[in-house]
Amino acid sequence: MRSDTQFERVLGYFDEDGDGKVSPSELRHRLSMMGGELLLKEAEMAIEALDSDGDGFLSLEDLIVLMESGGEGEKLENLRDAFEMYDTGRCGFITSKSLKNMLKRMGESKSIDECKVMINQFDLNEDGMLSFEEFRIMMH
Repeated sequence: MRSDTQFERVLGYFDEDGDGKVSPSELRHRLSMMGGELLLKEAEMAIEALDSDGDGFLSLEDLIVLMESGGEGEKLENLRDAFEMYDTGRCGFITSKSLKNMLKRMGESKSIDECKVMINQFDLNEDGMLSFEEFRIMMH
C-alpha cells in the first residue's frame, strides 16, 4: 500500500502558490533551485506529456503516475550514478554537507541551512538525510 502523503509532499514542494497543481513556471523554478536547468518551453512540454486532463498543469494524480512509472533499468542506473555523485562521504545517504559540497562543485553556493531545507522537502523518514529511495522519488 502506498502512502499518498509522500506524493503530496512532493506536489507541495513544486506547487508554490498552493493551488494543488504544478504549473510549468513552478516546475522550472523548483528544478532550478535543485540545480537543474529547464527552459520554460521544456517545462511546458514535460507537463503536456504528463497532463491527464489537458489543463496545462500537473495534478497529484499526474505526479503519482509519473513517480510510479519509473523503474526501467537504465533510468535506475543513471539515478544511482547521480546519487553517488552527491553521496560524497560514501555513507549511502546524501547529507546536507555532501549536498553543499556537490553544489559548490557545480558553481552554486548554498549554506548548510539552505541544504537542510532542500533535503527536508524529500526526507520522507525525517532523518535529516536522503536515502537512495528518497532521492529517486525527488528525481521523478
